Amino acid sequence: MHYRGLLYRALNPVWAREPLSGEGARRFGGRFNPKGTPALYTALSIMTAIREANQIGTLQPTTLVAYHADLTPIFDATEAQALRDHGLDPEDLAADDWRIRMREDGKAPTQRLAERLIREGYAGMQVRSFAKGATAADLNMVLWTWADGLTFVDDEGRLA
Repeated sequence: MHYRGLLYRALNPVWAREPLSGEGARRFGGRFNPKGTPALYTALSIMTAIREANQIGTLQPTTLVAYHADLTPIFDATEAQALRDHGLDPEDLAADDWRIRMREDGKAPTQRLAERLIREGYAGMQVRSFAKGATAADLNMVLWTWADGLTFVDDEGRLA
């Protein structure tokens, strides 16, 4: 699929000056990127971005940013058959044990999916949010390649 529109991230203020880096995800790994693979975890709505960034405990200091996106190809993980064609079911994406699997097996199944999609040339993946309080309508866009299709919105140079 082709995605054109706004995307949002709620960043830890430590990373706010580098909203296009993907460095935190590269260092630690995430549900949809193994350690060593940079990724930007973005959301299609502001509220989803805030839910994603504050999943543990009470709301912590957060810097909300927006991007203009024009990205292709994007794998649509909300399509169950497309996901099954890549060896996973929707329930596999929601598994809470991905961190344990990453530690015990080296990579979680969702990280292996990301590696396959990257090899196939996907820039990213649209996937539902699994943050507390999220519904099927809350969507994320996980990006592995974004240099040519993502523009950070900071018209007034506030993070410069």
